[in-house]
Formats: sequence, structure tokens, C-alpha cells
Amino acid sequence: MKTVITYGTFDLFHIGHVRLLRRLRELGDRLVVGCSTDEFNATKGKRSVMPYDQRVEILEACRYVDKVFPENDWDQKPDDIEREQADIFAMGDDWVGKFDHLADQVEVVYLPRTQDISTTDVRQLVKSLHTEQVEEIKSAIDHLSGLISKL
Repeated sequence: MKTVITYGTFDLFHIGHVRLLRRLRELGDRLVVGCSTDEFNATKGKRSVMPYDQRVEILEACRYVDKVFPENDWDQKPDDIEREQADIFAMGDDWVGKFDHLADQVEVVYLPRTQDISTTDVRQLVKSLHTEQVEEIKSAIDHLSGLISKL
């Protein structure tokens, strides 16, 4: 049985996550995922929209994922690889070269990211929608203020 191990935050779970997990699973028979804890993300200067427990629940519900465990720091990967008896360590290609040092322990693979979608894109879309709504509300308030002043 071939085990694939990967890591990520998996915040605002989207189609890019699903496609990456599917491709990761296709590399082996078992996919184990280290999900970054909220505390670890804070050390990276990141803040998740969804709390760790919810992100884990979503990952566990994904049919491509066999096991989810907490990612608490950068240095745990060698121990996780050994514990899970991983054959392949795989990440998105935005991490190319960052984990090559693990190649003496496991095969390291970088997969292309899904085009035109990322958690950053989703965050920006939500923020722009929010900004548009705020502007519409401000415009409505200005209009109402004008009507009220005429009364």
C-alpha cells in the first residue's frame, strides 16, 4: 500500500482543494493530511476564516482523504512521514524546492495548482462584494438624508 502525505491550511475549502486532494490520492492508495492549526498559522502570520476544528471536519468528509492530523510546526514533517509510513510527500507547486530536503526519507512531488482559484482569490472576492455592499448602503443613506432634509 502506497501512502501519500501532504500539508495545508485548507481554509475556505474550494474546488482547487478538491482537485489537489484528488490528484494527491491518485498518487497512492492512502492520503494523510496535516492540517495547520490556528496557532501554527498565527506563527506564519496567517489567520484562517474557518477554525481548525471545522477545517478538519471538512477534510475528513472528503472522500480522497483517509486521515487528518494537526500540523503544529514546520519541523514535524520527518516524524509524521515515519509515523504514517509515507512513500510520497506531495505539495502544490507553489512550494517547489521548499521540501526537497525530505527526499532522503520519501519521494517528494510538487503538483500544479488549479488555475484561477485560490483561497486568496476567494477572500478578495468576498472583500470586494462586501465593499460594494457598503458603498450601496452609503449611497442609500445619502439619498435618504437628502429626502429627509427636504421634509
